[in-house]
Amino acid sequence: MKSGFLDKLIERLDQIDPEEVQRLVMQLVREKGFLESVFEALQEGVLILDPEGQITYVNHSASRIFGLDSTKCIGQNLSRTIRGFDWNKLANPGHIVSRDLEILYPEQRSLNFYLSPIRGEVEADDHLLGYVLLVRDITRSRKQAEENVESEKLNALTLLAAGVAHEIGNPLNSMDIHLQLLERKLNKLPEAEHADLAKHLTTAQSEIRRLDTILKQFLEAIRPTQPQRDQLNIHDLLKDTLELLEPELKERGVQISMNLSEHMPILPMDCTQIKQALYNLIKNAFQSLPADGGLIDINSHYSDYDIEITIRDHGSGISPEVMGSIFEPYHSTKKSGTGLGLMIVRRIIREHGGEIELESKEGEGSTVTISLPRHDQNVRLLENSPSSVIDLEPTNTHS
Repeated sequence: MKSGFLDKLIERLDQIDPEEVQRLVMQLVREKGFLESVFEALQEGVLILDPEGQITYVNHSASRIFGLDSTKCIGQNLSRTIRGFDWNKLANPGHIVSRDLEILYPEQRSLNFYLSPIRGEVEADDHLLGYVLLVRDITRSRKQAEENVESEKLNALTLLAAGVAHEIGNPLNSMDIHLQLLERKLNKLPEAEHADLAKHLTTAQSEIRRLDTILKQFLEAIRPTQPQRDQLNIHDLLKDTLELLEPELKERGVQISMNLSEHMPILPMDCTQIKQALYNLIKNAFQSLPADGGLIDINSHYSDYDIEITIRDHGSGISPEVMGSIFEPYHSTKKSGTGLGLMIVRRIIREHGGEIELESKEGEGSTVTISLPRHDQNVRLLENSPSSVIDLEPTNTHS
């Protein structure tokens, strides 16, 4: 890093004893090497910048986080190297700046950066030498915070359900019984006399069934039950679900294209819950297609660690504004939707130790991927973990 201090030091070298110069230089080299070793060992990203925002040093963690080539970014301006960093807005010689940000490359992450000026004293004048930028990956803690908020929402819904479910359920059952009695009496009348009334009766019965469905889904969503696991093949559950949906798929002209991996591992799963999750996802997929039908792709894949089922539709897609709240309760992209389907699916998959991911592009369709861990693998090495044991204390083999 260039600085006024080093410039003045070089100017005065001829006034210092050569042996003293050599000693100081060796000391500086050792200290520089030690500091670089410390920086390289940190999990946090470290970038050193000059006063104009040119990168003078970047450690391994920062290179990994931002996808940088440490040999090529030295001397480059931060704003050009990392798009989204506006150096002119961030740099403030008199202040420390700390903000959260989200990056999309090389992978989506949440980060916190801390930008602090580095100052030195040259001839009693406060002099800006540059800046240090510390970057910390907060993806996990941010995700945990979001899950805590979701948990609080579910707790609030549970309290609400305790007071409301009974009050709604009993009147619905009573109304359904009375409508059935009314239907029997109407059927005894001549067809010409009860045609109009029968139409209104059918509408009322349909609405009661819809309310009953909403209530059941609501209770299932906020009162999760522990999975009753059996050793099952998810392909069998998928085929059973498609058979159940076959009449609706044919009526809407929906074609299913399947590419399933052979020898799919058997996993401990709750048959009813996983079928419900698959049912909701496939139904969401064909409901997003045009009225004259379309294509749904269903693929499966497995690795040493998990299995995946991917369901892709070629429908209307979801806008970016809606994507952020797509798993929220009572949030639906359909006029007649309850807004609980995806919430229930995510709860089921997470109860099985898995995850669900949703990708969508408006006008092109959506892709949902559910992954479930393979419980026959008791131990697995994490990615990028060392494959050998390092003995920090050297062993004396000569006794």
